[in-house]
Amino acid sequence: MSSMLYKLGRSCVRHRWRVLLAWLVVLVVLAGLGTGFKKPVTSSFSIPGTNSQKALDLLDQKFPGTGGAQAQVVFSLRAPGSLIAASQRQAVEATLAALRKAPQVVSVSDPYTTETIASTGRIAYATVAYPVPAENVTSAAKHALLHSGGPARAAGIAVNYGGQVAQASSTSSTEAIGVVVAFLVLLIGFGSVIAAGIPLIGAIVGVVVTELALMALTAVVSESSTTSILAVMIGLAVGIDYSLLITNRNRQGLAEGLEPEEAAARAVATSGTAVCFAGLTVLIALAALAVVNIPFLTTMGFAAAGAVVVAVAVAVTLVPALLGFAGTRLVTARRARKQVAAAAAPGFRSLSRRYVSVITGGRAAIAVLVAGVVGLLVVAYPATHIRLGLPDAGSQPTSETTRRAYDLISEGFGPGANGPLEVVIYAPHGITSTEYAQAKTFYTAAFKSFPDIASILPPITNPAKDVVLVSVIPKTGPNDPQTSHLITLIRQVTAQGQRRYGLETYVTGQTAINVDVSAKLSSALPIYLAVIIVLCLVILLLVFRSFLVPVKAVLGYVLSILATLGALTFVFQEGHLAGAFAVSKTGPILSFLPVLMLGILFGLAMDYEVFLVSRMREDFVHDNDAAAAVVDGYAGSAKVVASAAIIMTSVFAAFILADDPTTKSLGFALALGVLIDAFIVRMTLVPAAMSLFGRAAWWLPRSLERRLPDLDIEGSRIGERQPS
Repeated sequence: MSSMLYKLGRSCVRHRWRVLLAWLVVLVVLAGLGTGFKKPVTSSFSIPGTNSQKALDLLDQKFPGTGGAQAQVVFSLRAPGSLIAASQRQAVEATLAALRKAPQVVSVSDPYTTETIASTGRIAYATVAYPVPAENVTSAAKHALLHSGGPARAAGIAVNYGGQVAQASSTSSTEAIGVVVAFLVLLIGFGSVIAAGIPLIGAIVGVVVTELALMALTAVVSESSTTSILAVMIGLAVGIDYSLLITNRNRQGLAEGLEPEEAAARAVATSGTAVCFAGLTVLIALAALAVVNIPFLTTMGFAAAGAVVVAVAVAVTLVPALLGFAGTRLVTARRARKQVAAAAAPGFRSLSRRYVSVITGGRAAIAVLVAGVVGLLVVAYPATHIRLGLPDAGSQPTSETTRRAYDLISEGFGPGANGPLEVVIYAPHGITSTEYAQAKTFYTAAFKSFPDIASILPPITNPAKDVVLVSVIPKTGPNDPQTSHLITLIRQVTAQGQRRYGLETYVTGQTAINVDVSAKLSSALPIYLAVIIVLCLVILLLVFRSFLVPVKAVLGYVLSILATLGALTFVFQEGHLAGAFAVSKTGPILSFLPVLMLGILFGLAMDYEVFLVSRMREDFVHDNDAAAAVVDGYAGSAKVVASAAIIMTSVFAAFILADDPTTKSLGFALALGVLIDAFIVRMTLVPAAMSLFGRAAWWLPRSLERRLPDLDIEGSRIGERQPS
């Protein structure tokens, strides 16, 4: 493979203008497609086939308008005012009358007839119904909703809006902070603006290509609002990493005195091979999200995997072309002489060489392994109490109108009013009035026996008289464990009613959907983890031609994941250090975050494993000295791995500054996961373990070795011997 990449790298340098033009054409074409076919993204999460989704599908079919999006308009007054006063009521009703004429609105409830006025008289809310899901509510309809409070505000009434329709789209550009930090790290490491700029240019091109492609694909694929955020995170991080690895290897070749074309070609042949296989592990981990069989996660996985494919393509084509343009300016003659002289100086030992020599010495290696493993398990302990859920408006910052509406409804009507449960009863073959009365009596009596139910609203029947919708208001909030337990109890009762009366009965509502999504994700985790581990073990076996190295790599990854989940639970669920990370409200961990984290961090962990251990194998193949290979390979790759990890951490950490709780928690988990895996596991525990393994680290039965293809990640077929 290195021979093929060597030819590709040389060709890209020779024909650099054509390569540059080709990427420009790709950008222009995708820009046209993206702007021409872009459709709105969705902020809803659902799983086809679940109890809650079946209810929504049934309502869409049999009870048009009730299964669509809803918004709440919340009116509030400070004490001692009251919304029941004639002048206040007139202002509220004028607001609602205007809203009934707004685009796409099916109905607007009247709080004075539906009794959605708090006992204090200071808080009231109306429900606005739309015939379509939240993502299909037009911009004009959203604008009309959010600007409908004029008459009420003129009367001194505060107006806030709740529901997904009212939720603001994320327009955060925090990734720019990560780019700035990345440039500073590269500038310090390379000491050259040109050398620091090439990895950034490559990564930015890759991200723009990915973003434009995702925009175009919204025409045919339903994408969640988190899809592009994840793709940007991954594309920017791995794009910088992969381009950095090749640029660094190119500079080493130039410092040795190689011609620019030869240096770039050899960089692509060796580091490019590591990039391809590192990218393949990330690709597999992300694409394997399809195994979970949840549409929005599958879309997110494929989008992020596409970002990785683009990043690899940029690294092995555009980056060598840019290196060709830069030529010898990447390393000035003075700097090259200084580097060569320093490396040749008697007794010279770099910081990385001194560090690895300390942690790989006999008893020290054992102590490092024990301390590292025990420390990570201590950090992981809070994960034993982790709870999963989906965010609601209560986790939004108080600056958002949706959060203020959420808090007002909780204050006036109890936390359960923010997450009503909808019981959908369907009689597929019709039902007599007597049977209906019996069923109604059965369900009402059963529901009233549950202490966690605050109230039951009067049932609503569709025009065909075959679907009944009953709204149940819990006493507890949407993310409270008691609410999840209540849903289980209600479903047990509805199952009895279904057997007794032959009625199809479902429980839905955003809270029930969240419960179903979390349950599905939890059950899919073991299968997903098994798939990516088995596939990547096979890849690492092919790359390193070893049994111990792949197994060690996976065990280190498990430690990283456990420690990251523990820290995530410690901050976002238990609330420790919440203020430091601007977590406005603690609660359960985002239900799909562990699955995403498993895939993304597995791929990135294998990135660092390939970058670091491939260099060790390269030295072992050339010198056949296992102990020296660990030290020399580490010394030759530690600086670039550390730089890549700092950059990737910076990119992810920048998303912690976002207001959106989903983005914030995802950024925290990925940033901390990279830090733990790169600096504790890969750069500390891995060399300690490799030194203890000795030559056994590279052992493979001869019968199996003969059957495996030789991928030549060491570049031996091009006669290369890289410095350490």
